[in-house]
Amino acid sequence: MVEGNGCCKLAGPGYGTPLEAMSGPREALIYVTCVYTGTGREKPDFLATVDVDPNSPTYSKVIHRLPVPYIGDELHHSGWNACSSCHGDPLADRRFLILPSLVSGRIYVVDTKTNPKAPSLHKVVQPDDIVKKTSLSYPHTSHCLASGDVMVSCLGDKDGNAKGNGFLLLDSQFNVKGRWEKPGHSPSFGYDFWYQPRHKTMISSSWGAPAAFTKGFNLQHVADGLYGRHLFVYSWPDGELKQTMDLGNTGLIPLEIRFLHDPSKDTGYVGCALSSNMVRFYKTQDGSWNHEVAISVQPLKVQNWILPEMPGLITDFLISLDDRFLYFVNWLHGDVRQYNIEDPKNPVLAGQVWVGGLVQKGSPIVAVTEDGQTWQSNVPEIQERSLRGGPQMIQLSLDGKRLYVTNSLFSTWDRQFYPELMEKGSHMLQIDVDTEKGGLKINPNFFVDFGAEPDGPSLAHEMRYPGGDCTSDIWI
Repeated sequence: MVEGNGCCKLAGPGYGTPLEAMSGPREALIYVTCVYTGTGREKPDFLATVDVDPNSPTYSKVIHRLPVPYIGDELHHSGWNACSSCHGDPLADRRFLILPSLVSGRIYVVDTKTNPKAPSLHKVVQPDDIVKKTSLSYPHTSHCLASGDVMVSCLGDKDGNAKGNGFLLLDSQFNVKGRWEKPGHSPSFGYDFWYQPRHKTMISSSWGAPAAFTKGFNLQHVADGLYGRHLFVYSWPDGELKQTMDLGNTGLIPLEIRFLHDPSKDTGYVGCALSSNMVRFYKTQDGSWNHEVAISVQPLKVQNWILPEMPGLITDFLISLDDRFLYFVNWLHGDVRQYNIEDPKNPVLAGQVWVGGLVQKGSPIVAVTEDGQTWQSNVPEIQERSLRGGPQMIQLSLDGKRLYVTNSLFSTWDRQFYPELMEKGSHMLQIDVDTEKGGLKINPNFFVDFGAEPDGPSLAHEMRYPGGDCTSDIWI
């Protein structure tokens, strides 16, 4: 029996264990959320299907586009209706991709099974219905639950107040069911979340007030308390807020959060964007949770920028399914890093590659070393194309050997820090990974240019594999 699922271990979605998932089939397609919201182009956002099969004649091409019905959504993160948490349920099916719209508050449900190469719109959950029944808005992270429900973190109320955040539940038919957390157990901020059933715990992170971040980043808003620095520990599946961890100045704007994939492990990491630290959290002997800085990216001293120092801005990270390697991006600096985390307390840098950023050669911005020398990063051209923006979202193949990278964070922030993305659009890269000794290398044969879209340059964000995306799966 799978505890809390009430079903035998027959063939359900996903895999029985993370290690089983690593020997799954190689990805042939990948879905990418693409944004026109905020670019000045009055077009609906769309879901792109990209061919990632190197033996295919359309390899490294967008082979289908599914536009959503409305304008102004800002498709952002995505998730599945069912994943490995439902592996023991033969009736569960990883068929529907959930697409929350961060700005409009809509949630799209996309059928990827009928025709994986050309997914179709199945349902739209309207923001008015969500607000009416839950008072929630600005939906972000979506996770499937073993119960068949889908849980979505929402970052504020309809007016963009962070104190109005919480967790939305959709039932298996994607009807608004209500809120997950108990009344009175919603802290001031919300963002990403991850649950670990064997430890009866869910931990969420905190970006900021939508009323602040939707207008662009303003450092004064941090001082004004409009951005988070806390992790929130809930009982699972009860929804009671049990503990608040203040990360202090070492943990400003904690965004993506991940437990290790091994469901027995009681440790994980959160990427703190503004502090540019990877913070490890862990369970203590008395059952409470604690935290420590595991990796620190030092800010660069720079010239010709808005500030004298530039943070790396860790915006996304993930962990390989065997829990050996951790990968993260520095959106402003422009590098992707690989760390060996076999000793979770002491990560060791194993690979690093520069794929963009504000300090690349040709930029007016230069970094300054301690001895006063200036330098800029060497960023190669791919297929005679210059790399623009900085690495932002990443997705890893099941076997851990291919890391896909896009470069849009949020349209307002893109316009502020990388205005060229508004005119030239995003791109998508593949980085080849050495899973034995460690190491990262850009694949010169793969380049998807979202600046060449039929409706004009678009911003590429999160990526998902149809049927086999397990780096975000949760095992029970």
